[in-house]
Amino acid sequence: MAGDDPRGWRVVAFQSALIAGLVAGALLVAAAAHAETSTIGRTWPIAEPDAMTEIEGRAANQPPNMAAAFGPRSEWSALKAAPLGVAERDRVRSVVPFYTLDFDITLPDGKILYPKGFSFNPLSFVSLPQRLVIVHPRDLGWAMRTTALTDWILLTDGGGRSEDALSLGEKHGRALFILEERVKERLGLTVAPVIVRQVGQRLELTEVRLDRALSRKANP
Repeated sequence: MAGDDPRGWRVVAFQSALIAGLVAGALLVAAAAHAETSTIGRTWPIAEPDAMTEIEGRAANQPPNMAAAFGPRSEWSALKAAPLGVAERDRVRSVVPFYTLDFDITLPDGKILYPKGFSFNPLSFVSLPQRLVIVHPRDLGWAMRTTALTDWILLTDGGGRSEDALSLGEKHGRALFILEERVKERLGLTVAPVIVRQVGQRLELTEVRLDRALSRKANP
């Protein structure tokens, strides 16, 4: 990795400067040649078809309703969210999302930089700028009132409801996401609603107990 090897950075910098120089030189030569004459050497007509025309032609040959070929959204595996229980009490806990490599990361000379099994905290290098608000679809109304526009709303398994994340997103005019199993396992999620935000180099999980009667009444 060039970021850990000064020699690697020097090679990358030299290659970048060389490429930039070649591109600049080519532009200067082309400009000078164009100043003398508008045609240089032999020319041929372009044989490739116009890309936009080709795209429009292919689109015109598609069935008018592509959705019918994939069946109802309720059966799309890509929209299947992970299930969670219902939060019965308010609780705040923390998680450090350690990641363990399942393969060696090596340098070009074969030297192992990070071995398989090496664990690290990604939050030491990156930050989570928005909150993640994970809710059951029936509590979406609460989530819409509670979250900022920059927050991400993740829906759990619908529990029998036919509306999916795409349909609900179209209905409310906001991007909605599904809770994937790997995210559920990575964060150790067990119940919803839960609000996830970064605090320093850890994640703070706030589980919220809702008044179900009020939630159902206010949910659009």
